[in-house]
Amino acid sequence: MSASEKLFETSRRIFPGGVNSPVRYYDPFPIFIKSGSGAKIRDEDDREYIDYCLGFGPHILGHSHPSIVNSITKQVKDIISPGTVNRAEQELGSAILDAVKEDQIRFTNSGTEATMHVIRLARGYNKRKIIIKMEGGYHGSHDYSLIKSGSGNLTFGVPSSDGIPEEVSSTVIPVSFNDLPQIEEIFKLKGKEIAAVIAEPVMGNAGVILPEDGFLMGLRNLCDKYGALLIFDEVITGFRFHYGSYQQLAGVKADLTTYGKIIGGGMPIGAITGPSEIMRNFSPSGKVYEAGTFAGNPVSMKAGTAALEVLRSEDYSRIDLLTDTLLTSLLNALENAGIKATGNRIGSMFQFFLTNRKVRSYSEATMSDAPLYMDIFREALSNGVFLAPGQYETNFVSFSHTPDIIRETVERMVKSIDKVSEDRRKRK
Repeated sequence: MSASEKLFETSRRIFPGGVNSPVRYYDPFPIFIKSGSGAKIRDEDDREYIDYCLGFGPHILGHSHPSIVNSITKQVKDIISPGTVNRAEQELGSAILDAVKEDQIRFTNSGTEATMHVIRLARGYNKRKIIIKMEGGYHGSHDYSLIKSGSGNLTFGVPSSDGIPEEVSSTVIPVSFNDLPQIEEIFKLKGKEIAAVIAEPVMGNAGVILPEDGFLMGLRNLCDKYGALLIFDEVITGFRFHYGSYQQLAGVKADLTTYGKIIGGGMPIGAITGPSEIMRNFSPSGKVYEAGTFAGNPVSMKAGTAALEVLRSEDYSRIDLLTDTLLTSLLNALENAGIKATGNRIGSMFQFFLTNRKVRSYSEATMSDAPLYMDIFREALSNGVFLAPGQYETNFVSFSHTPDIIRETVERMVKSIDKVSEDRRKRK
């Protein structure tokens, strides 16, 4: 029995389902990671893996980057969490605002908190209740995010988790990403009641789904026409493709934006940015209450500042090219093995979908062969490659990945894919 299997037996007694976040579980048991450096992680059995999950996105510089480690180490010797205002939050806040060209920022402890509070801010500012969200778009695990679509295109959502009152879900309308005509129809019916539209500008929690030409600008125009706020959830995309926000590249400015992951250098963090006119509605200057004991804690702030200082001088085109090479090679390997697949990629984000259809929405992503993806995931794991543990998750490449590591990954993945394909033929 492996160390991970033994440890998981204990975890199942301590934690519901054996984990503290459901995405960490996969059959037959998740591996327990004890260390990481650069593009690689190591488990409790001392086995090494090339990592493409990267903590579900924060580690764009790789694991335990020396600049981040040194900054954290120095800070914890001074003070960990004073629960007061501190100079470190000014440093990181100023760096982010300068990069994304925004007026003000409010730090939170996670992306979930950021999206939860930004929805409250939009409702408080606009004095309206309804929120439009994208079907399959993930904005954390609070009540207003965990809503799935109803039976019709123009219905309110229904909870996708027990414990969410119908009264809450009745204020959220889920729509299809990239389906602008559908969203326009909803605005025609409910425009005066809609407080905001919240969307990942690139969907990263249904695999990787890119916005089609004109979609984001279409959202901007509809919000302007009906007086709703446009919220971009850039928890994943912020600082992912260049030193700044994705919306700067897309040429579409949101009214409010949430950030997380990369801006914390691997430490817990979230943030909301926007114009002073809207942001000043947060307490204590306004009547929209938001708070957090650990928000703006100097350890996360120092880690984030160190990460951004490194990223400011990095060449993003390098990991863009590596990611393109990797995904192309994976799709070729799948085709050679007789497995139908397509892939989506932007910058260092990628995912291969086990379907022969182009994936441009959540509903199309769900047509993929998710069990087959997990077969490939487990076989890759046995060959020392750690992919995102789910068809609807996103894989990432970091600045610590090199051409040699990519080549080694391709060799291991070809072996893994061929083995899964062979096993499938034998079962038939």
